[in-house]
Amino acid sequence: MTNPIADFGKARTLLVTGSNTSENHPIIAHHMRRAIRRGTKLLLLEPRDIPLAGLATVWLRHRPGTDVAVLNAMMNVIVSEDLHDHQYIQERTEGFEEFRRVIEQYSPQRAQEISGVSADDIVLAARIYASERPSSIAYAMGITQHVTGTDNVKSLANLAMLCGNVGVEGGGVNPLRGQNNVQGACDMGALPNVFSGYQQVADLAARQKMSQAWGVPFESLPDKPGLTITEILDGAESGQVKALYIMGENPMLSDPDSGHVEKALGHLDFLVVQDIFLTETARLADVVLPAAAYAEREGTYTNTERRVQLSRQAVPPPGQARPDWQIISELARRLDHGWNYSSAEEIFTELAVVTPQYRGITYERLRQGEQLCWPCPTPGHPGTPILHVGRFARGLGKFHAIEYLPPAELPDKKYPLLLTTGRVLQHFHTGTMTRKAAGLEALAPRPFIEVNPADARRLGISGSAPVRVISRRGQIELEARIDERVDCGVVFIPFHYFEAAANRLTNTALDPVAKIPEFKVCAVRLERAG
Repeated sequence: MTNPIADFGKARTLLVTGSNTSENHPIIAHHMRRAIRRGTKLLLLEPRDIPLAGLATVWLRHRPGTDVAVLNAMMNVIVSEDLHDHQYIQERTEGFEEFRRVIEQYSPQRAQEISGVSADDIVLAARIYASERPSSIAYAMGITQHVTGTDNVKSLANLAMLCGNVGVEGGGVNPLRGQNNVQGACDMGALPNVFSGYQQVADLAARQKMSQAWGVPFESLPDKPGLTITEILDGAESGQVKALYIMGENPMLSDPDSGHVEKALGHLDFLVVQDIFLTETARLADVVLPAAAYAEREGTYTNTERRVQLSRQAVPPPGQARPDWQIISELARRLDHGWNYSSAEEIFTELAVVTPQYRGITYERLRQGEQLCWPCPTPGHPGTPILHVGRFARGLGKFHAIEYLPPAELPDKKYPLLLTTGRVLQHFHTGTMTRKAAGLEALAPRPFIEVNPADARRLGISGSAPVRVISRRGQIELEARIDERVDCGVVFIPFHYFEAAANRLTNTALDPVAKIPEFKVCAVRLERAG
């Protein structure tokens, strides 16, 4: 996030897109609702009738996968009505003229034809966003998990810069991270193309620095990006990848086209899974390494607003379970790499030396209760709650000229419905922990599919009837819920349930830049089952 969570309360306008915030990020949703009660206007760009829809000043109910068309049309209105921030654009950005030439082609009427959102609502939302400043944008995986996910995020950045809403209190472009330490894992280099702090492996200076810090030969460090998760599974199926070490992840439920995932894992010569429970993926492993849960270990988390938090051990790990860092260190020692870390703090101290954004953060400062958001480049630095104040990290903020592109898979006669997936309040991600909690399981015990009443009548489906959902990749059976929460032609399935895994249906098509699969849109058909 470019801004802290508390800044939602300082925004005069809040644009939320690709996020069922009330169910996926309930604490952040509380901040949003409190701001709305105090007068903040909510613009919601969302296909489903989620809890925030009832609070929205304008609800832009678009067809899944048409975000760019709606955002371009909003920016078309802002520029044509001269509501954009001329001084901010001139002093702090580049690429505006090329960007302008593209958005001029996206009238509200054209966006209405593409997205189904009324042109009048697009005009109203654009005027509110541009005139009621500061305006904050919050988004989540509902816009990133598309083949155009990168384009969607760039379009949001365009909108924010167009109205001077980056680098200001109450503004910004704020991704709501999908799991509790996704931000921290990325910061630590758990990506195939970077070291910690997003230092590119292709950067000669970065490799030299890491070589010296770690005491390893320069030539042993990679100079090319590795494979992403989906590319690893493709490599396993083709025989390129022989062994796989999975830590704290359950791709049998979380990755698209689960049938392909199972087949790929079956091709491996050796599979290791390190986790706190025997997940669906762990059941396929040759070796399972039991890890300690969050309350059974010490370490740091970096949350969605870039705030580093110290988590202390509360109870000892059970049985043979150990903290992740101890398991990995022991493996390294047995492979003669000489790792001799004695604590999580020692590892963090090394991290701070080689990671510019973390250089001023120490366990001692965290123990004293300091609230430190990176970048925190020097000892005593107070941290940086708001990014890009006065100047962008790259110098000038870059406008990108983004054309609308449709999803990789659209409905046709054989598969006439659009499936989108997501979460419910009671369960988290693949249900590894929450589905073992009796209270939560009692509240949401069964998988279901939301079907619009008009589609249900056409298909002869009644409420709570079992239905079969079929895509080009697989099929599942589950209970139908007839509900206007989804628009006509769209269906929704939560992906937590192994007994009817939504990702048996989803598409493996990737965003060409971020390599994220298109979880949020694929074509399906429904049949009565039983």
